[in-house]
Amino acid sequence: MASTREIRGRIRSAKNVAKITRAMEMVSASKMRRAQRNVQSTRPYVDHLVAIMSELMERMVGSARRGTLLEARDTVRNVALVLVSPDRGLCGSLVSNQLRHAGRFILDQRQQGRNVEVHAIGRKGRDFMNRYYQNVVSEATHLGDRPELAAMLGVAINVIRGFQEARYDEVYVIYSQFVNTLNQRSVSRKLIPVEPPPASEHHLSVDYTYEPGEEEVLRDLLPRYVEVLLYQAVLENIASEHSARMVAMQNATSNAKDLVRELTLSYNKARQTNITNEVSEIAAGANALVAMQE
Repeated sequence: MASTREIRGRIRSAKNVAKITRAMEMVSASKMRRAQRNVQSTRPYVDHLVAIMSELMERMVGSARRGTLLEARDTVRNVALVLVSPDRGLCGSLVSNQLRHAGRFILDQRQQGRNVEVHAIGRKGRDFMNRYYQNVVSEATHLGDRPELAAMLGVAINVIRGFQEARYDEVYVIYSQFVNTLNQRSVSRKLIPVEPPPASEHHLSVDYTYEPGEEEVLRDLLPRYVEVLLYQAVLENIASEHSARMVAMQNATSNAKDLVRELTLSYNKARQTNITNEVSEIAAGANALVAMQE
């Protein structure tokens, strides 16, 4: 059994850990609320943009799609994967779920005879891909909690030009979708060729007149649309990261407090045992003195 001095040291360490995790939980809760506002504020813009794109795509069929980001290749041999991940850890199973999802995606694509190139947004995903010798073409790290669209334009331009130059036949993105505070889901989505939802799901109540023309407007909007979808994925991932970290730190604080209670009970038992032994030794010594005097 450990000595009372060792148990006191463990109790002190557990209390210090609880203070740290509690502080991290409060910081993550504050950042999570701000990240949620950022996600929710961009969703109306994205929804309306999707509605416009759906209407325009309904009018572009056949040869009009050739040479644009709408063109679906007959044979898919080269695939680009944009992996959106956090820069830091301590967020529960969020990172491991993302990396497991990305690993399965790459294996599935290679089983179909396709070559996969990775574009990493976030340090965790980049380090994972480099560790397992994957082909990381571009990266964007240290975006912070309030990223701007310009911070990820390098990755977006790389995949858009890669598709236009026929280096990629398809482009996918993997990120953590924010559902609620307790639920974040790792999802994959095809970015290019662009496949907006049907117009029936995002019906426009206004019939716009497009200048200079529908085809010209759509060609100019398609790259912006891909950039916005990628930006939205990054915001969703940041909100998921802070939510997962807040829950993880809350659980860590609770576990540390439970450990303190268990160690305190062990300390009291050890202390009581020491006191009992000391009393027994004193009583035995007194009895011995009495016996000698007799």
